[in-house]
Amino acid sequence: MMKEKNFVSVVVYVHNAENRIEKFLDSLIQLLEDNFEHAEIICVNDFSLDNSVEKIKSAGQRAQDINITVVNLSYFHGLEIAMNAGMDISIGDYVFEFDNTVIDYDISEVMKVYRRALEGFDIVSASADKKAKLSSRLFYYVYEKFAINPTGHMQTESFRILSRRVLNRIAHMNKTIPYRKAVYAYSGLKADHIVYTPVPISINTEIDKQERQNKLDIAIETLLLFTNVGYKVSMFMFAVMLIMMVAVIVYTFIAYAVSSPVPGWTSSILFMSVAFLGLFIILSIVIKYLQLLLELVFKRQQYSFESIEKIKK
Repeated sequence: MMKEKNFVSVVVYVHNAENRIEKFLDSLIQLLEDNFEHAEIICVNDFSLDNSVEKIKSAGQRAQDINITVVNLSYFHGLEIAMNAGMDISIGDYVFEFDNTVIDYDISEVMKVYRRALEGFDIVSASADKKAKLSSRLFYYVYEKFAINPTGHMQTESFRILSRRVLNRIAHMNKTIPYRKAVYAYSGLKADHIVYTPVPISINTEIDKQERQNKLDIAIETLLLFTNVGYKVSMFMFAVMLIMMVAVIVYTFIAYAVSSPVPGWTSSILFMSVAFLGLFIILSIVIKYLQLLLELVFKRQQYSFESIEKIKK
């Protein structure tokens, strides 16, 4: 069988994965050696406290033609930053990203994603044909509803492949943005998605407390950076306070007309109503300014394009 000429890099996130990393790498190494002339695997060890590194080295000893690199981070960084560390040293024409080492798919799906990329797609992702977790569905719903710049449908992905053109383009964008999928979507390059039928797995796939907290932090930061949900909430609260202020003012005047309130009560209530309304107005303005500053600081790219065509007469 003719092997692929393209150099392929594979970046794998590893954090306390000793129960599955060796089997994952064995399958991946076999696939790469069967299909590619040149390939590398970069395992980013995000401060694992188990025997993950030893398992990686053990699998590496069985590799024939695949270069395996382990990037050992000095403390827990979280998925997004850790994967950026691996991507920065990758040299492939195409780069696979595996955000976890759970294989709930036939390993041949990896080649399907690669071949789809060869058809002209710079970003191709794969996900299981199953219902996502409620928390994930809620996050993507809020993200898509309030996104500042629409990026199309986003969903939970098992792995993806990126062309070198994607990496070159996002190098001109601000890579301190913590959510890679949003950065890739904003690149403007052609993308596709493949859905596979999941296969049963018997290993523990639960993530630890650090990873769960990191996912929550990333979700909050992403919604603040890429959506106007903060501004929408502040405007909603402003509208609520406006309605409440009008109601309080009406009640104050009625109470003043039909009864004899304590001296100073009417003016105090009116002052507090106007003060609270003014506070929410100021907060709305501040949030809007912060949103504009984030646009200027984090999004260097002013436009995006899918391709450039030169036409000769």
